[in-house]
Amino acid sequence: MASGHDLPVHQPTARLLNGAAVLLALATVAGLIVFRPGGGAGRPDLAEAGVTTAFYDAQVLGARTGPCRAPSGVPAQGGGGTCRVVEAQLLEGPDAGRTVRLDFLPSSTNPDLDDGDKVVLSYNPASPAGDEYQFADRQRKPVLFWLAAAFALSVVLLGRVRGVAALVGLAASLVVLLSFTLPAVIDGRSPVGVAVVSAAAIAFIALYLAHGFRPMTTVALLGTLASLALTAVLAVAFTELAHFSGFASEEATFLSFAAGSIDLRGLLLGGVVIGALGAIDDITVTQAAAVAEVRRADPGTSRRELYRAGLRVGRDHVASTVNTLVLAYAGASMPLLVLFVLSDQSLTSVANSEVVATEIVRTLVGSIGLVASVPVTTWLAAVAVGSSSSAEADPATPGLLEDGAGPGGGETQPGG
Repeated sequence: MASGHDLPVHQPTARLLNGAAVLLALATVAGLIVFRPGGGAGRPDLAEAGVTTAFYDAQVLGARTGPCRAPSGVPAQGGGGTCRVVEAQLLEGPDAGRTVRLDFLPSSTNPDLDDGDKVVLSYNPASPAGDEYQFADRQRKPVLFWLAAAFALSVVLLGRVRGVAALVGLAASLVVLLSFTLPAVIDGRSPVGVAVVSAAAIAFIALYLAHGFRPMTTVALLGTLASLALTAVLAVAFTELAHFSGFASEEATFLSFAAGSIDLRGLLLGGVVIGALGAIDDITVTQAAAVAEVRRADPGTSRRELYRAGLRVGRDHVASTVNTLVLAYAGASMPLLVLFVLSDQSLTSVANSEVVATEIVRTLVGSIGLVASVPVTTWLAAVAVGSSSSAEADPATPGLLEDGAGPGGGETQPGG
């Protein structure tokens, strides 16, 4: 966070913030150890529940209109119907090079496949001969790859070294989610505990990688963790008060049968915490930077004035961010909302259903945590860099709060 450069930090305050960051880091490491995944032993096998787990790439060789094939593989006789018959060659898997037939009944929901299209086929060896391979989806990996490359390039071009660090932090966050969070939940660990520890680990990694070991980064980190703690407490309280079962989605219902050991209500709570992290750390970083910039512009600004100035910035930021959260959840639930509107239910009836009520609680709890992050982070930042007689007399403290210039490393030392 470049705005944290050359700002002296009151030494006792620096020690307190340093100590808090170190203690929280140790607590996070302890949480990672306590909730660590068990290695996969005893995990439910979705294949036993009838879920296809093998998928292979294929390429369409041709498509035509013809009679539908009966399950036995013999063309249907006497009114068997007309299908869109697609032949595809497997590009990988145990039958790589083999050509398979796919039949699609006339429907607007079926894919319109042409020669050369890349597709993904599911494989079930227990199916009758000729039906082991079924259409699963189009192949979208190349499109996603180039979109990701464009995103990474835009971040690096604008952020340069900081952009590269931010991408590394993003990759590290995904590693935490895939190698710790999800496996730990699958192994029966407390989803809430796992989510809180995961969010803390991601906050440490992402913030320090993207913004460096600087005073305002530590301030943003502490504000983020405090807000996440509040979010977790509120999520637990209101999930209990609303009597959510955790079965609001089809995926959750299926998961309860395929992997009954997973706590679905806890999974809902954990999702609230993880989902709130991205918006909260955006707010805390901005607030810390805003306070630092005001301090830079007027070194004589008092802590009270810094807090008030930062709070004014935070009010505008919160107003736009809360709206963003609500619209994001609404956009993700558009088909469901359309269905409710078509059913002519009242707004209160729609909101009362568990599917919608879950999203309302998720949005509002996350928003409360987001709002709380503004005064907390602003106050921490004002205390860290605000003008006072001792702050003006002490040099920046090295360690977690170091601004990048060590003792004698370029920062003017008062009295030196």
